[in-house]
Amino acid sequence: MLKCSLCINDERTAKIKIVDGKPICKECINYLAHKPDKEKIRAELEELMSKVDKAIIAFSGGNDSTVALYLAKEVYKVPELEAVMIDHGFMAKEAIENAKRVAEHLGVPLTVLRYDYSDIFRDALLKAKSPCKKCSSRTMERLRKYALKKGVKYIITGHELPFGHHPYRLMSGGIIQIRLLSLMSEEERFKILKKLPFKPPELAGYTTNCLILGPALKRYYEKHGYSFETRRIAALVRYGLIDTKKAIKKVNKPKISEKIEREVYKRLGIEKKD
Repeated sequence: MLKCSLCINDERTAKIKIVDGKPICKECINYLAHKPDKEKIRAELEELMSKVDKAIIAFSGGNDSTVALYLAKEVYKVPELEAVMIDHGFMAKEAIENAKRVAEHLGVPLTVLRYDYSDIFRDALLKAKSPCKKCSSRTMERLRKYALKKGVKYIITGHELPFGHHPYRLMSGGIIQIRLLSLMSEEERFKILKKLPFKPPELAGYTTNCLILGPALKRYYEKHGYSFETRRIAALVRYGLIDTKKAIKKVNKPKISEKIEREVYKRLGIEKKD
């Protein structure tokens, strides 16, 4: 099986071509052909943040959104912040506790909005597919509507990858989403986390807040033989935000506790044999 020589994609996750005698995936070829100007992206982010006087932080209680909250409050000194957690019904209790603890530590008000995403999660487990894209889209739409209601123009999120060549995107209604961690390495993020009362929970998969991800990754891996997180983590490698060894470890088949797995399936009304 051909494997990309630049990231962790292989023939299962991306088309591979031989370029100058080396296997390179289509995504890396596109990246090299239209390589983003990292200094320009960072400068654009700095300029944008200097104008933000009021914002909502999409706060999941996970490590990335925790770093985003810290940066917005302590580094960029945004005058008016509100941390908003969308609890989709399967947030780990440790994540909720982290969110409360960190928000209180930083002196930022926390709002928890509860919704039921069982339809997304049940479908993902039954069909052995990723729930993440639908979950993220629904969550951003909830936050967009909340921002409009509150009269807030900016939603800050904890994503490491920019939107192509920009660290922001314009949403409907004039809301602007800012990916505050654009081009920040995993090492840089962990240094910030050590300053905060953040306690990493022991959850399966590349998550520090969601109970669904582990079982969903396991189901997908059993059916397809690889992780649905591979392409996203391959992008982190491509951008130089995580080293290859750590990236490969993150996309291995997850080991999840039987207790969490049973709880998830029971709450979704799914028999394991389904």
